[in-house]
Amino acid sequence: MGRAAEMTGTTPGFLRALGEHRLITPLRSDGGHRRYSRYQLRIAMRARDLVDQGTPIEAACRIIILEDQLEEALRLNEQLRRSGHSQEPPADT
Repeated sequence: MGRAAEMTGTTPGFLRALGEHRLITPLRSDGGHRRYSRYQLRIAMRARDLVDQGTPIEAACRIIILEDQLEEALRLNEQLRRSGHSQEPPADT
């Protein structure tokens, strides 16, 4: 956890708080140490940036979750558009 905190410019307590707010859930090693993915480290840095700008940690976590959901919805929308499923039905006359 110390290395992850160092890499993200945060503290171990901040990373634990992100876990408490269910923003990131690191895997655990056999020895019980937290293991963060690169994606989770990017999320932690985004949260740190929002908190540094004065956003409460709870709100920062919610913002990031909503950003992730929006990104996924846009990706799925584009995928459907490419496959032709988003064609409008014929208009009733």
